[in-house]
Amino acid sequence: MAEKKPDFVVSDRRKFTDEGELRSDVREDAATPSPSSVQTGSIESDHPPEPPSRAEQEAQHKVYRASGKKLDDMLSARGHGKAEDFEMTFERLVQSLYVSALFQLGVMHPEGEAPRPDIVAARQTIDTLGVLRDKTKGNLTSAEENVLQNTLFELRMAFLEITNAITRAPGPATSKPAAK
Repeated sequence: MAEKKPDFVVSDRRKFTDEGELRSDVREDAATPSPSSVQTGSIESDHPPEPPSRAEQEAQHKVYRASGKKLDDMLSARGHGKAEDFEMTFERLVQSLYVSALFQLGVMHPEGEAPRPDIVAARQTIDTLGVLRDKTKGNLTSAEENVLQNTLFELRMAFLEITNAITRAPGPATSKPAAK
């Protein structure tokens, strides 16, 4: 009986070896990130992907709003508040980032659990608020600006306290020389 050919072919399309080297049968071009750029997160492209068309964006936004309305109606029917209670505002965005940073700093944590600080993530969240402040300069109400400035001040002070405590912490315990 004749051997049947497979309906599919498996091809190894990986661009790098297990050691992170470019495979010899792969051509390196501008769209191919090097292993070092992947590790450092510095992937840049001369040709970013095209954004969705205006019609696609409008259609997606319409469906998104309809889905959100269904969720709001469900929550309201179950006594969890009105739709306005769930609406995203600038102040709520800042508050959300504020609470995230407090968790990342280890200042807040779930009851019964030990704090798990992530100082690098906290710094990134604080820096995100700083970028938000810089990019919205002149476009905020005085109340929005006050919320943002106060939040940044509090988080930066908490970050300083924690990083100062970490840098002042004693190093690994040194053992005393054995008595003779």
